[in-house]
Amino acid sequence: MSGDPGRPTDSPEELDALREVYAGILARAPEHDVGPSTARIEAVCDLLGHPERAYRVLHVAGTNGKTSTSRMAERLLREHGLRTGLFTSPHLTSVTERIQVDGEPLSAAAFVAAWQDVAPFVHMVDVRSAESGGPRMSFFEVLTVMAFAAFADAPVDVAVVEVGMGGRWDATNVVEPEVAVITPIARDHERWLGHDLVDIAGEKAGVLKEHVTAVVAEQREEVEGVLLAAAAERGARVLREGIDLEVATRQVAVGGQVMDLRTPGGLYTGIFVPLHGEHQAHNAVLALTAVEAMLRGVGALDAAPVEAAFADTHSPGRLEVVRTSPTVIVDAAHNPHGAEATAVALAEAFSFERLVGVVAVLADKDAEQILAALEPVLDEVVVTRSSSDRALDVAELAEIAIDVFGEDRVHTAERLDEAIARAADLAEQATDGSPTGAGVLVTGSITVVAEARILLGRP
Repeated sequence: MSGDPGRPTDSPEELDALREVYAGILARAPEHDVGPSTARIEAVCDLLGHPERAYRVLHVAGTNGKTSTSRMAERLLREHGLRTGLFTSPHLTSVTERIQVDGEPLSAAAFVAAWQDVAPFVHMVDVRSAESGGPRMSFFEVLTVMAFAAFADAPVDVAVVEVGMGGRWDATNVVEPEVAVITPIARDHERWLGHDLVDIAGEKAGVLKEHVTAVVAEQREEVEGVLLAAAAERGARVLREGIDLEVATRQVAVGGQVMDLRTPGGLYTGIFVPLHGEHQAHNAVLALTAVEAMLRGVGALDAAPVEAAFADTHSPGRLEVVRTSPTVIVDAAHNPHGAEATAVALAEAFSFERLVGVVAVLADKDAEQILAALEPVLDEVVVTRSSSDRALDVAELAEIAIDVFGEDRVHTAERLDEAIARAADLAEQATDGSPTGAGVLVTGSITVVAEARILLGRP
């Protein structure tokens, strides 16, 4: 992923220690290289005395919208006076972003301390696994157990835990949540989760434990069937979008949107959230319903903390404006479903005379369908690559882009900084330098968004 500068208050010595620890964790199997087992994470949690059981848990699974939904839910819980933990992935600027307490990423010193707390037990599990011919704990498994331990040490009242990949075999799935959210399920990570939506849904349904309250986004019919069957088998209470909850109304507002949200508890009106796109309104109603279920079980929450929490919600890298003149927007859409939502939101929330895309895609993603979803809203595209060793080669991505956009609308740049500069020039030249008419969208992978934010000076 990206570099790890920590926070401004971290000392140089603390940052050096953070980098050393991060390098060691990063040397393990990467988070996208997963195996169908929770045995290692279960073993280390057992050795630690099960820190993941020291607080209440809201678990968030799905394909798209997990991070934004998790952030909204955490902010709502915090506004209600609870001390919160938040575990999300991947990170954009610093690995410490993944583990937050009371809305703040761990400091460099706290991150190092979390590693030191779990390191002896991780080593024990590594040795046991090696003796039976298995791998060491992975990068994501280690970060997950660090989060569990940091939350117990804080201590937090409730943790919002985002699934890394899938559900059933995800390292986070050792938690025992009160509420589980499943955001829209689509095709992604197909190498690991399969190509069939029914199979993918089966993996995601693994987070539905006995007697949990499941808050489920609107899904395709075949997906919904899988989720409902799993919920019935485990005695889970199901709250479904479109039946038990809905976005009643929404309208675009300056800097975001205003919504009326209906939940089992009642109707919340005039809720402002500073995020763009209809998909964020649906994320909001999922988060609100989940928090309502955790805090009251039945009945509406007081309006004032709900309004305050949503108005203060942020989701970096999600249709985020990171520069003006020309306007540069970054968006972490990295699969066709996400790219479709981005295209719709762009057309709704922005009015550019000319919008040029900077697109980089990882090799295991469906680049053609991502580009096809973006094509209607982009006048031209500059294809590039991130620094990830999984990034699709520029020449190969350009061939795919030409098939979608036509040769005259496709440009290439080997380096991201060059790609952004080229896209800005293309946008401004076609709009006679009008600062409001020219736009650049950087998208296609979370890694390219992370690197663009760093290049453009976003913390």
